[in-house]
Amino acid sequence: MDGEGRAVWGLSDVELIARIDQCHAREQQAAAEKLAAVAEFEARNLARQQGASSTTSWLRDRLRLSSGTCHRMVELARALDRIAPQTRDALAAGQLNSEQATVIAAVVRELPDGAGPEVAAKAEGLLVEQAAALDPNGLRIAGAHILGYVAPELADEHERRQLEQAEKRAGQRRHFTLSPDGAGGVRLHGLLDQAAAATVSAALDPLSRRAGQLDERTPGQRRADALVDIAQLALDTETLPEHGGDRPGVVVTLNYDLLAGQVAAGTLDTGERLSPETVRRLACDAKLIPAMLGGQGQVLDVGRERRLFTGPLRRALAIRDGGCAFPGCDRAPKYCHAHHPKSWLDGGPTCLSNGVLLCSYHHTIIHSGEWLVYIATDGHPEFIPPPWIDEHQRPVRNNRRPYGRHP
Repeated sequence: MDGEGRAVWGLSDVELIARIDQCHAREQQAAAEKLAAVAEFEARNLARQQGASSTTSWLRDRLRLSSGTCHRMVELARALDRIAPQTRDALAAGQLNSEQATVIAAVVRELPDGAGPEVAAKAEGLLVEQAAALDPNGLRIAGAHILGYVAPELADEHERRQLEQAEKRAGQRRHFTLSPDGAGGVRLHGLLDQAAAATVSAALDPLSRRAGQLDERTPGQRRADALVDIAQLALDTETLPEHGGDRPGVVVTLNYDLLAGQVAAGTLDTGERLSPETVRRLACDAKLIPAMLGGQGQVLDVGRERRLFTGPLRRALAIRDGGCAFPGCDRAPKYCHAHHPKSWLDGGPTCLSNGVLLCSYHHTIIHSGEWLVYIATDGHPEFIPPPWIDEHQRPVRNNRRPYGRHP
């Protein structure tokens, strides 16, 4: 029912819209009255007289609201009472809402000390006028530039100080954590300052591009893969500092005979388990540190790390394939793994005729078994697509590479 005793479903469209506007205006007027009362309540120090430690805690118990809501209410009440009278009056008149009032009060509060009351009043008045057309986010953006309109001689210095303070706060808050999610994945969480984020984005962006028409990854998946590619590239350069006397690398512990039989799961040095398929993929082109285990799992021997495709052989692969050889992919050689079409675990040799460059995404595709790759008689890689892509499973090549342009 509406305020006149009529069911709102009986209102015309025009009347219904008008009713929403009227209710909203009344809500804001009531909010202004409540904020004025809260400001007076605090000025009289009534919270202590009522046995509460603060106005916020008293409001939480009295109105059964959250602490955060009550804290914001008190902060806004103080601001409207002390530094933003135009905003207070506009809120009472229903000309703006409490969210907009919060933004305007925050802008006025953050004006530089040298601005003076006249500049503050001019800035506040301009934002109150703009509230008729801008939502809180739009007002926040306008507020960030308001000093340039009302006191341009102060704007540059104020902006410089704000940026320096923001950068300092962001630098102090920077962090990065990796935590298992309990479902086979690891959750990434962190925060960077703007400059650091720009550096990370500059490195991720070229690796996050779609790798051709066959790349069905989501943008988030491409960024995740790009992050791993960057880390793999750092490991491949062998320029990272030693850790405990060893060069950094991925260590997988497993029974070699079971690995060769394609049935072994592996254990990372973090304690997490990996599927046999993932272990075999990592073994294709990585610093392999074999840890031979006895029947009871004791370490019998830890071999020296060895890289399967290195030096001239790796360069020959890069020259021949020009990057990821998978059809449609344009990933550069330095971001690719060297894959054995005939697995080295099955006796496949480490040579040019049994090697092909694949980016991490297409390396995973090949190891999934959907696509097959082999070296053709002319010495170049060819791929057999799954039957749902081509029922005749005709060999295809990467036409983005020079060798792939022949008929």
